[in-house]
This record gives sequence, C-alpha cells and structure tokens, in this order.
Amino acid sequence: MCAAPVTYCKDVLAKRDSVKAVLTNAGQANAATGAQGYADAVQCASTLASALGVTPDDVLIMSTGVIGRRLKMDNFIPAIPELLPTLGASADDAHRSAVAITTTDLVSKEAALRVTIGGVPVSVGGMCKGSGMIHPNMATMLGVVTTDAAVDTEVWRGMLRRATDASFNAITVDGDTSTNDTVIGLASGAAGAPRISDAASPDGQALEAAVTALLQGLAKAIAWDGEGATCLMEIAVSGAASDADARVVAKSVAGSSLAKAAIFGGDPNWGRIAAAAGYSGVQFDQNDLSVRLGDIPLMEAGQPLPFDNAVRQQAAGCPQNPD
Repeated sequence: MCAAPVTYCKDVLAKRDSVKAVLTNAGQANAATGAQGYADAVQCASTLASALGVTPDDVLIMSTGVIGRRLKMDNFIPAIPELLPTLGASADDAHRSAVAITTTDLVSKEAALRVTIGGVPVSVGGMCKGSGMIHPNMATMLGVVTTDAAVDTEVWRGMLRRATDASFNAITVDGDTSTNDTVIGLASGAAGAPRISDAASPDGQALEAAVTALLQGLAKAIAWDGEGATCLMEIAVSGAASDADARVVAKSVAGSSLAKAAIFGGDPNWGRIAAAAGYSGVQFDQNDLSVRLGDIPLMEAGQPLPFDNAVRQQAAGCPQNPD
C-alpha cells in the first residue's frame, strides 16, 4: 500500500534518470486518498515546477503525517511559490529544512561529510525524519541524500540501494511499517570530480563508503529518537551461512519484546536473545551458538558460561540517549 507521493515518484523515475527538486510536507501523509490524492501530488509538483521554471517531471514529492487525509491544497498550493526566496545552500538552510519535515521527532536528523574523488573534494549530505512506525523496510521515514559527485545513474542507484539496505532498512523501533517510506538520492556532479561509472573502482568504493556511513549515522539517530525509546541496541551477527541469514537473525533479535525488555531492565537474560535467534527461521546448529553483551560472553558453543551477575548487569545496562 503506497501513498500517492510514493506512487508519483515511482512513475516519474520509471521514465527518467534525473530530477531537479524535491518537495516535502509534514502533517498529511496523502495516503489512502484515492485518485484525488494522486492528482493533488501532481498539482503540487506542477506548481513548484512552474515556480522554478522546470517541467513537472523534474520534481519529486515526499509526504508524512496522518494517513487518510488529503493535503490541505487551499493552503498548500499558494505557499509553494513562497518557498523559493527562502532557498539557500548554508548549513542553517539545511537545518531549517530538516526541522520542517519532522512530525513526532524530538530532534532533527542531518549530517554531512567530505570525501576525495579523483583528487577533488566532494560533499555528501543528508537529512531524514522518523521516530515512530520504524521497522524494516524503513517505515514512516523520509530521507534525502545529496552529493556533488558525478555518477552514472545505474551506478548511483545501486550505491543508494545498498547503502539504504545497510542503514534505514536495518533499524526497528516499534515493528510497525508505513505507507510513505522514501529515500531520494541526488548527484549533481557540480564538484567537477571525475565521473564514476564503475562502483567497484577506487572512486566508486570511496563514494559508496561515504554514502553508507552517512546513512548509517542518520539511521542510528532515528533509532535513538524512537517514540518512547530510552535505549539503543545494536545487534551484530557473525558466522552465519550468508549475509541474508545474518540479517534475518538480527531482525528477529531486534524485534523481540522480551530481549528489548531485558536490555531496558539491565537484565542479562541471554536466553531471550538465543530464543529469538532460534525462532528466526534460519537453520543453524544450536551447539554453535554464542551470545555476548558488549564484550561480556554469556553463552559459548551452545552452553551458558559461569554467571557473574554484577558484571553482566553492567553489560546489559541500557545506554542512554545522548540527545
């Protein structure tokens, strides 16, 4: 079930490789709004395109908010041209945009870094929103990543897809998903660095590593800011038969209410973690299973280790959100 702006973006990107603007609103998701909701998204894109002097297909749309409510078009359409004088390229401009798209978020999420491509400094920046309805894949989460690197379209799409899988598609807060999940990546080439046409090249690997690191930092910020969250759990799985199996086990543990309750309570109950791995559906020999909390081993080769409750309670203690 895709919201109207998601369907609109898919339709645009199915017929072209590039866009010039992204319009985002918070408040109404424009989901479950039927044909009129799609028409509203098209009108929003057309209005911004007219103000910018580009075509409607140069504009993508992202919406977040209450499902089942149309955009307030009487307010929305007249306000779009008024956005243009506020456009800017400073860190303050980016921060205002990151704040404007928040809903139940307690903090905005934004980051930027630089990487050298062919001897030329290249910037990679991103912002996102998300706090509730967060579960792979994504959930009520909107994200935009931009770079002034030059990248072939299919190479860039592959980079963004892999980086998203390693970040936004690897977090969960409440197990609920949404209708408006969107991550958009824009590569302008404005830095003047050599064009990347091979993701496996040194320049391609450098850019993908930067994009992945940026999105992982933003994804972790979403998890920290989860609705009602006071702890951050990071699950690492090694020794699985494949990356796909490792991901399934990690998601099973991350989604376990009992495992989360144990961490919140500082209770080193490794059995809840082991059980979640066991019911994940991945086949493994339980005699090969080991569990650690931080650097503290709790289970080794399918057997519990001697129990030092004080040390293990400390290991299980909930890391507090640094805000």
